[in-house]
Amino acid sequence: MPSTTLRRALVRSLRRPPWSAEAWRDTRFIAAGIPMAVPVWLAVTESSLLFPVLAVVLTCTRPLTAAQRGRLHALYGVEVPPPRPGDSPSRLLGRLRLVLTWRQAVYHLAVGPLLALGALAVVYVWGAALVLATVFGWSWLMPPTSGLRGEWPVLLGLTAGGLALAVAAPWLAGLSAWLEVRAARQLLGPNRAEQLEQRVEEIAESRAGLVDAVDAERRRIERDLHDGAQQRLTSLAMNLGLARRTLKDVPPEVMQVIVEAHEEAQAAIDELRDLVRGLHPAVLEDRGLDAALSGIAARAPLPVRLDVELSGQIAPTVEAVAYFTVSEALTNVAKHARAEQVDVSVRTVGDRLRLIISDDGVGGADPSRGTGLTGLRKRAASVDGTLSVLSPLGGPTTITVELPCVL
Repeated sequence: MPSTTLRRALVRSLRRPPWSAEAWRDTRFIAAGIPMAVPVWLAVTESSLLFPVLAVVLTCTRPLTAAQRGRLHALYGVEVPPPRPGDSPSRLLGRLRLVLTWRQAVYHLAVGPLLALGALAVVYVWGAALVLATVFGWSWLMPPTSGLRGEWPVLLGLTAGGLALAVAAPWLAGLSAWLEVRAARQLLGPNRAEQLEQRVEEIAESRAGLVDAVDAERRRIERDLHDGAQQRLTSLAMNLGLARRTLKDVPPEVMQVIVEAHEEAQAAIDELRDLVRGLHPAVLEDRGLDAALSGIAARAPLPVRLDVELSGQIAPTVEAVAYFTVSEALTNVAKHARAEQVDVSVRTVGDRLRLIISDDGVGGADPSRGTGLTGLRKRAASVDGTLSVLSPLGGPTTITVELPCVL
């Protein structure tokens, strides 16, 4: 990949005329690095100044790197990502333990000065090209003894050499610019492994934020339905019930319509209540996970023995995941396991919340067959949790879920 990129850059450089904007941009970019690197190089070549310069560079890696990063961005449009604030200690001893600090020191002490010398050579080539290509314009200023005035073959040769240098200068500038960008990305910024680590952490943080946002939105919808649509339906059902009890002199057909409307309103209230409970149970927010799980166990169609022992703080999102995990697991047991009893254990172990749901059913549960266990595993994974299933044929089935207490 690097060789292909270099080849493309060089081909573009050869196709540029000397006066193109890209050629001048490359030259301006590499020339701007000369004042920043040549003094360091001159100091390093003096053996008596080597250790003081090394100490100064190690101490000033941050401002030196920031200056080079600003040059790359302002003059070439290249972004070299800086280290995150947590990855760059404020104290010098802490920074000296970082591999990135030593990579940056290598750039400022060796690579940068070498690239600056190359930039000096490119600037010299541009100057020589300008001087030689215009020799016919200033040769008359030279003294007669210089051998230039009136020497047409010499002047033509110098002009041809200047034009050749003018053609080669954009190529050399493009090569130097490519080398500078390549070296800066490799030494001044995080390497590939560090970038991947940062990206993984950013994705984990964004996923945690997304999970929290979804949970907050679910709570909002639950509140809106509970305080809005559910209250209106309740009021409608009460009015229909009142009409059903008090209106005695209406025709039977009208009373039949009122009765059916009353029953439909009550059924709609029950369905809406189940929907609201499925979005986010109010008892979970009002009384906590223990009370919410007790409500699930009481509504289960088979006997449930619940053992809850919680200590420490549990994130609301994790509580919601635990609640719905137990609820869906009990629903799956009632549908498929043909069990007579279920044991549910919920307790905190260190900084983890452990759920164990076991039944005495027929067993044979397999998450890979697309059953409800797949949804349980995805729900646990949404908060960096794990789910394991032990379900031999003939039973019993044990589902173990571990969730982080705090995201």
